[in-house]
Amino acid sequence: MTKTHMITKVALATAGAVALLSAGSGAALAGSGGASAPAGASVPAAISAPTAGISCAKAVKIAKKRVPGARVTEVEREREHGHRVCKVELVRGNWEYDVYVSLRTGKIIKFKKEYDD
Repeated sequence: MTKTHMITKVALATAGAVALLSAGSGAALAGSGGASAPAGASVPAAISAPTAGISCAKAVKIAKKRVPGARVTEVEREREHGHRVCKVELVRGNWEYDVYVSLRTGKIIKFKKEYDD
């Protein structure tokens, strides 16, 4: 499959999901080339309901709330303790903080504080 075909399929699937989510009921564009789906048709759960979770931008806000006045130095997505997390590294004074925020729940699942001299 060429890159152009892959991009087209992703664009069609995205358009279909947006149409389903914004219309609520009724016909929507299907990922198989523009066929309409009848109202009330079953739709896979991955498309019908938005995935619960948070973004890394929200994770940064959560981390900054945990360490007020700190400056964010790095943000990256990782896996920690079986969770998809956003690792937010912060600095305040001579202290470095690593805050691991679950992208599914928005809860801090790991917190590290180290003194840097």
